[in-house]
Amino acid sequence: MEGAVAAGLWGFVGGSALLIGAAIAYLVHLPQRLIAAIMAVGSGVLISAVAFDLMDDAYARGGFDAAALGFFGGALVYTAANILVSRAGAKHRKRSGSNPAQSQADADEGSGLSIAIGALLDGIPESVVIGVSLLQGAGVSLVTVAAVFLSNVPEGLSSAAGMKKAGRSAGYIFGVWGAIAAASGVAAAIGYVTMAGAGPDIIAATTAVAAGAILAMLVDTMIPEATEETHEFSGLIAVAGFLLAFMLTKLEG
Repeated sequence: MEGAVAAGLWGFVGGSALLIGAAIAYLVHLPQRLIAAIMAVGSGVLISAVAFDLMDDAYARGGFDAAALGFFGGALVYTAANILVSRAGAKHRKRSGSNPAQSQADADEGSGLSIAIGALLDGIPESVVIGVSLLQGAGVSLVTVAAVFLSNVPEGLSSAAGMKKAGRSAGYIFGVWGAIAAASGVAAAIGYVTMAGAGPDIIAATTAVAAGAILAMLVDTMIPEATEETHEFSGLIAVAGFLLAFMLTKLEG
């Protein structure tokens, strides 16, 4: 029980960055290029976490077959789910730049719900990984929590900026992101409980599934937002985020 509570708390810590990003976007007017640059940093951070933390752990636990099948399976499931919520009105849920109104202005209850579901879809894999990391017996993976936290700040910031431009109320914006942050904690706890006692191959596959879903999410949603405004500098900024997460991985090791 204590492990599940700890997992839930760490999951909420990672998810709380969504609220921080939303608060920054709501209270302070930030240039579009700065928002995109922050999104590029978050993309680099998560790419590094996927490569050097999640997939390394999955391979070490279950070998190539579990890691590869889980990785591709996670990307496949995420892509299918993302297509569904995108067609329901959440395609531009991370947009803060050009024409955020495509999905957020004049959104009816259905598309507003789709935005929330889409944000939850983006956050669940990250949260499950946080919960699973506690099963190693050496405490939570601080690299994973830091990577999730650092990537969630620009996600909340970008989406909230778009929602604010689209005329959404403060109650709507903070209600959505508060609920997603709480759900992140629940997902981490569920990940811990359901994977407790599971064999190495199952844990490896689960970690790889989350890694595949995260990478697919980056390419589908975060990276397009980052490159839309920063253009030729987006790669360099993402490299800085990648290096930051890589350093955290080595410091923890």
